Amino acid sequence: MLTKREHGQVQPGIKWGPFTMRIPFVHLRLAVPEMLQGIAVAGATGLALVPYFMSIFGLSFEEAVTMAMFHNILISLSWFMFGDPYAPGWLTPAIPFVITFIMTAPFAGDPTLQFQAMTALSLNFAGILLLLGITGLGAKLVKSVPAVFKGGIILGAAIAAFIRVTTPGDSANVFEQAPIAGTLGVALCVLLAFSKPLQEMAGSSAFLRKLIGMGLLPGFLLAGVVGWLTNEISWNLRWDVLDVPAHAASLWAKASPLVIGWPSAETFLAALPLALITYVLFFGDVVTGDEMIEHAQADRPDEKLETNSTRAHLATGIRNAVMAVIAPFFTTQGVLWTGIQVVLLKRWTSVDRDKVDSFYDLIGSFYVFGLPILFVLLPIVTLLQPLLPVALAVTLILTGFACATLALSLVKDATERGAMVVTAMAFALLEPWLGLLIGIITVATLVGPKVFIPDHEVEDFGPVNAHKKPTPAVNPQPTTTEKA
Repeated sequence: MLTKREHGQVQPGIKWGPFTMRIPFVHLRLAVPEMLQGIAVAGATGLALVPYFMSIFGLSFEEAVTMAMFHNILISLSWFMFGDPYAPGWLTPAIPFVITFIMTAPFAGDPTLQFQAMTALSLNFAGILLLLGITGLGAKLVKSVPAVFKGGIILGAAIAAFIRVTTPGDSANVFEQAPIAGTLGVALCVLLAFSKPLQEMAGSSAFLRKLIGMGLLPGFLLAGVVGWLTNEISWNLRWDVLDVPAHAASLWAKASPLVIGWPSAETFLAALPLALITYVLFFGDVVTGDEMIEHAQADRPDEKLETNSTRAHLATGIRNAVMAVIAPFFTTQGVLWTGIQVVLLKRWTSVDRDKVDSFYDLIGSFYVFGLPILFVLLPIVTLLQPLLPVALAVTLILTGFACATLALSLVKDATERGAMVVTAMAFALLEPWLGLLIGIITVATLVGPKVFIPDHEVEDFGPVNAHKKPTPAVNPQPTTTEKA
């Protein structure tokens, strides 16, 4: 029997320590539009690293898909086992650093050493997260960040997303790879997600209401059909089923430190700086996710989304530690998939409880309740593979638009906006640690060092949320007709 939530409370679940487990069809309901979006978007994006697994480590296609399946299952534990109210994803900006790290001496050309390096990176990162989570220092760090610096981190994510989707040769540049199909598909997704005129027109059109309710799916279908007609997208379908036990066993023999041996002390030491840099990205995702939820919360007073930075640190640390042993590929276990968080929060805030009971219904349905069906059925895998550039472009553009509007709502004067833009450019264009350093210096010199003292910020500048904020794109005020 489905559990019933009292008005204004957190969605029920099974408490265990600081975490909450929510079981599909007991604590979560099925949301069909989000499930269909998840099959298309999460399925296509989840396969993005398969070519890397094959070219770098020499895995077969089946072993690479099996590895992606393990990563997807672990990602789903974020909301299923631990109860985080975020759509989880990769720490994507760190992937180029990670690949460069394992493709240089002494790891280059030796898959065993490369897998050991991935294990060292993952365990180092897990250790940092667990240490900061257990001591509570991670939560204190997140809470102590002034609004202008939060804005710089979030706007930096927006700029980085727009840069990547327009960079020639990038896998996310669908406008280069499939200019007609990609442009039409992305444009439709953005219109359905953000267009105010379209939402107003939906008040008098049942068809538009249903179309908007389907989220990203219409854009993907349009891109697939147009791509097929223009020969911009081609498929090489396979009709068999993945033999998971056999390929999991062969992957285990090639990748697990329990078989190939643990990394040396030198490898752990060499991997530590990159793990520390990646924590900056994790920190930024936690800040972004919390701000998005805070802005969205007012439109759904029936459900409280409980953010907890300590829980996020511990949950992500545990997932990275497990991943390091069974399928080591660092940065695949992050805390937030920003573009999808935007879509799911918008859906949650634009309808009443009788349409979507809980935000966790949307997250669970989007990740198809964590079941690895997508990766087992190779016809679906090979059907989604060519749509990967569309999936990446859509999520990056949604991320950029939503993060930009959210960041601009956090600051209240021209000096803060200028400092925020400089900080954002540093985060977007430079290595994370250098962006962090420049951001701190910029905010301290232009706005004043006292903003980094939480009590002083409340006294001199007012609480972070004291001033009236314009409603960001992640949480547009729904009209009466939208609620209907």
